[in-house]
Amino acid sequence: MDPLLERYLGVIEVSRKHRMAQAVPLLRDQEKEALLAAYHPDYKKEAYRPIRFGPNAGAETVHELARLLEADSPLVAKPANLSRADYEVDVLVLGGGGSGATAALAAKDAGASVMIATKLRMGDSNTVMAEGGIQVAVKEDDSPIQHFVDAMHGGHYKNDPRLLKVLVEDGPFVVDWLDSIGVLFDRDQDGNLKVKKGGGTSRARLLACKDYTGLDMMRVLKDTVLNEPAIQIVEFAPAIELLTDPSGAVTGAVLQNLDVDQRIVVRAKSIIVATGGIGRLHIQNFPTSNHFGATGDALPLCYRVGAPLAYPGTFQYHPTGAIHPEQMAGLLVTEAIRSGGAHLVNKNGERFVNELEARDVVCAAIIRECAEGRGIDSPFGRHGVWLDIPVIDAMNGDGVVHRRYPGMVRKYGRHGIDIGKQPVLIYPTLHYQNGGVEIGVNAETRVPGLYVSGEASGGIHGTNRLMGNSLLDIIVFGRRAGKAAAERAKAVGFGELTINHLDGFHKAMTDAGVTPDAVSPMILPDYVRRPDNAGNLPG
Repeated sequence: MDPLLERYLGVIEVSRKHRMAQAVPLLRDQEKEALLAAYHPDYKKEAYRPIRFGPNAGAETVHELARLLEADSPLVAKPANLSRADYEVDVLVLGGGGSGATAALAAKDAGASVMIATKLRMGDSNTVMAEGGIQVAVKEDDSPIQHFVDAMHGGHYKNDPRLLKVLVEDGPFVVDWLDSIGVLFDRDQDGNLKVKKGGGTSRARLLACKDYTGLDMMRVLKDTVLNEPAIQIVEFAPAIELLTDPSGAVTGAVLQNLDVDQRIVVRAKSIIVATGGIGRLHIQNFPTSNHFGATGDALPLCYRVGAPLAYPGTFQYHPTGAIHPEQMAGLLVTEAIRSGGAHLVNKNGERFVNELEARDVVCAAIIRECAEGRGIDSPFGRHGVWLDIPVIDAMNGDGVVHRRYPGMVRKYGRHGIDIGKQPVLIYPTLHYQNGGVEIGVNAETRVPGLYVSGEASGGIHGTNRLMGNSLLDIIVFGRRAGKAAAERAKAVGFGELTINHLDGFHKAMTDAGVTPDAVSPMILPDYVRRPDNAGNLPG
């Protein structure tokens, strides 16, 4: 047995019977706000600074993102030849995850010629790592209105109501579409869709494919794209700069071929940016659940052409990231396990928060327990609390954990841990980019021809996203972006390829007295050990 577990197992098992009979009340709104202000990373003032120029000048964000927004374009040091385009398409989709694939399919269905350019392989994305489910109002005791209310409350009433209305109203149609192309949602013995409860929700409305929902969705979306010969795919070719005409409309992009270190120029009538989130920046030195390419590329790319950001200073730290064994640090432990009845337990064997509070509240409560000395130290210097998963079998019968969560059983099993019998040690992990590029109801930005969908966009979720709304977001706004971009492509011709927007960007930089010390987008994570703002090297 793991020595760390052996040390605490008696406390956990002795307290389990008492905890099973315990009802932990939800916090009042005032209690939640006080907890967040004291412990949530988004409230840590020293982690933030103002953005010094551009569309969001004066707004505060974390140092890591501010540096990328104020960084220079790679085309300054190594220009691209814009006299000719290597490709011409109606719609260029940047990103090959769930939202990019959905946008490409919708644009193709609307009659556009389409290219997907993706940083890694088609499908390598945060989508495949989403485990818990997709939140949609499909049952008789539920409605899009109730879904709207829950998400607005969870987002601290900062959600853009226009975007949220679209999200919840398009949900049932999206589920029908996903079902029609082959996504294998869990069903009951009569063939009806099964739903689960998620944190911060008043109804059970999570649809799942066991505990690998995003992976199954991406499997089907990827296969559907690959079976469409009209959609071109260029892999290992991230965008490094957008191109504009003299009026400021986007007209194409420069890609970087990672295999041969060459530039690829693509001319397009519309561009959809669906490059995902920012977790690999490891904001505030947090581990992350994100895939390797999640370096926030959309934000500097769109910011340089004049697209403002919505809520650039808010991020989601998922409450249950693995911290032991060390090889799994940052790996997501699906919220579906908490919704299934698992307990969060401190070193004294006590539950300290209702496990189905919204994610930011649970995150702050875990950080509080560790800060106040009730956490557990891992052998590698990390600290966290226990997630008592075996209590699910204790309440529901042996074997339930293995049947419901085969993905998590397999991941921990590689390290000799049976989560049906052993609790696991967790701590919040950097999970989601709540903010992003400001969009309208059809994923359009303020820059003509530029659309943004999925995690790269901002405003839908306010300052805290509820479980399951991201998988809904990528499909709803991916479809809307694809259709809108294709319609625009019918109405305009191919534009001039320039980087004139960089002139205005550099003037604003100079006027603000900023000397850039980086180039963006980052493309791949920078894992060189450097001192933080206080001069300390990361562990």
